[in-house]
Amino acid sequence: MAKHLSAFIIGILFSLGLVISGMINPAKVLGFLDVMGDWDASLAFVMAGAVIVNFIGYRVVLKRPHPLFESAFSVPTRSDIDRDLVGGAVLFGIGWGLVGLCPGPAIASLGAAPERTLAFVVAMLIGMSITRILQSGGLRSPSAS
Repeated sequence: MAKHLSAFIIGILFSLGLVISGMINPAKVLGFLDVMGDWDASLAFVMAGAVIVNFIGYRVVLKRPHPLFESAFSVPTRSDIDRDLVGGAVLFGIGWGLVGLCPGPAIASLGAAPERTLAFVVAMLIGMSITRILQSGGLRSPSAS
């Protein structure tokens, strides 16, 4: 129960941060991405603040023997750059640039403007599901067996 409550509180804090910073406003995000036009640099400060907090947080938390509600840390061990990583980053960037939303802010903005973000969230969930199916080998043709 404590693990779920902790995750819920962290999710609420993350959502509040996205709302306060303006990350759920696609116009603000697109203004940040428009470096050759009327550039809005304010989100650069949001991102810099997030990187600093994350940098410090990792160093403090990883000194503990284990997380509060788990027996061990789950930290990525891979550091290679492969086709899937680059492809995912490209798709993320294209989606962010076209719509001005990425997954976290899109979910958070469902509460503020569901009519504006529902189609994006549905498309995102469909894309995530298709990716999961393809990665598990679930859509193989009968001749491939």
